[in-house]
Amino acid sequence: MTKITFYKTEDGIYYGFRETGHAGYEDAGKDIVCSALSAMTMLIINTVEVALGSSVDYTIDEESTDIEVVCKGALPKYEADKKTNYAIASLMLGYYHQLHDMLEDYYEYLDVDERVRQI
Repeated sequence: MTKITFYKTEDGIYYGFRETGHAGYEDAGKDIVCSALSAMTMLIINTVEVALGSSVDYTIDEESTDIEVVCKGALPKYEADKKTNYAIASLMLGYYHQLHDMLEDYYEYLDVDERVRQI
């Protein structure tokens, strides 16, 4: 099972997440759940870095499948441009909701949670 924990501020701004564990839907290379998670994670990293020009702190350990993504640009404390704050926070919230949609069919392979975490 892959556990995804989203990070948010006390006032509800999503700014990052951590993914741990193998989904276990299928063998490596054939696991559509892991493939979907990988594609969506890389979309977030590339969108924030390239399209929005904001920094992303991330680590990816392919062996343990431990991934952490933190986008400080979602927070006004780190990024003055409100459009960038909104875009990044919306991207994170969209991923959160997409994973909840996936839980309908893949609840045995995913666990999605959120927690308040200050950076």
